[in-house]
Amino acid sequence: MIRNILRAAAALIVLALPAHAIDIREVTSPGGIRAWLVEAHDIPFTALEIRFRGGASLDAPGKRGEINLMTATLEEGAGDYDSQGFAAAQEALAAKFGFDVDDDTLAVSARMLSENRDKAVDLLRSALTDPHFDQASVDRVRGQVLSVIASNEKDPGAIAGAALRKIAWPDHPYGTALDGTAESVKALTREDMFDAKARVMARDRMVVSAVGDITPEELGPLLDRLLGALPEKGAEMPPAVAPKLSGGVTVVPFDTPQSMVAFAQPGLAMDDPDFFAAYVLNQILGAGGFSSRLMDEVREKRGLTYGIYTYLVPKDLSATWQGGFASANDKVAEAVKITQEEWEKAATGAVTDQELADAKTYLTGAYPLRFDGNANIADILVGMQLNGMGVDYINTRNAKVEAVTKDDVARVAKRLLDPAALRFVVVGKPVGLE
Repeated sequence: MIRNILRAAAALIVLALPAHAIDIREVTSPGGIRAWLVEAHDIPFTALEIRFRGGASLDAPGKRGEINLMTATLEEGAGDYDSQGFAAAQEALAAKFGFDVDDDTLAVSARMLSENRDKAVDLLRSALTDPHFDQASVDRVRGQVLSVIASNEKDPGAIAGAALRKIAWPDHPYGTALDGTAESVKALTREDMFDAKARVMARDRMVVSAVGDITPEELGPLLDRLLGALPEKGAEMPPAVAPKLSGGVTVVPFDTPQSMVAFAQPGLAMDDPDFFAAYVLNQILGAGGFSSRLMDEVREKRGLTYGIYTYLVPKDLSATWQGGFASANDKVAEAVKITQEEWEKAATGAVTDQELADAKTYLTGAYPLRFDGNANIADILVGMQLNGMGVDYINTRNAKVEAVTKDDVARVAKRLLDPAALRFVVVGKPVGLE
């Protein structure tokens, strides 16, 4: 569930880039690698972001968790360095590398000073093209992953997210946690790490951005040196799938004084013509904090929860509209009922002029404050590429939000909000729910 929230936040942050803020240039390396570049020579620093489409959804059949384990082991020894040597080399160069994975992407981040850029790139290249995956490192990281899995099995929020995923995508990689299970992770071998890397880290699914003290003439050869040796093609992508969500409540018994609730219905893709109208509607319904309808009805008027939220989750292969809250066991049934009622009201499409104006003001005015620093901009640029946005998007984004009308909101509400498909998962000892 937390990963879904973060994925949704990352996707929606892309929708908030301030107009006319940056000048994006498209660069193609001599070897044909394409990237987006924003030059910023005020400080001698460059941020580099690389994304590989597919992410953990490209786990081999029966080996759930292999790409997650591989990603976490990438910098545990590479090239001429063992694990400690690799970390020491990063520190000596004042460089910072990051490796992460979610259901849709494997992310590589790099921050480097201009004076050390060539050496930092060579070090990063060793992790991308020549990781050791030695047995001791694999076993050590495996232990860390198993600890996370064990912790999640005792976490009501994680249990709710897992149950909701299984309902929505029973026969798809999205339906299981990308960490894998204790059994699947224990069975992974060192050879699986090399296979996992080849499945996902390939040039046919790669997007790149760079922001900072680097020119197009410098960036092109750097990309070839860093990424040119990666395989041309990776594993076949999984198919797109519709979430199999139907209305009702699923209760997962768990001994806790407070129930955790996750809920979802089918959503819409980011390239859907109605996405901006849905984005505004979601702000009104549940993403607007204390100004949202759900927060007002469930918390402010009735005191049933400390907080309730909704968010759009436009994954690459399936889209949902999700939300969640926590409530005392003796109050959670009423909280679920009020949420269902507000969903039904929202499905009529009726919004006030004030609600629409407030949502637009927030979406066009608050988010741009987040976009400061080379690293943030580099992250946004790869998100734009992954979501098929052109370089001119930053000049049109706010206008798209402002153009949403009450009729647009009504249309998307009637089209998408479906109380009959809203599935709740309640983890706890809820009174009045079975």
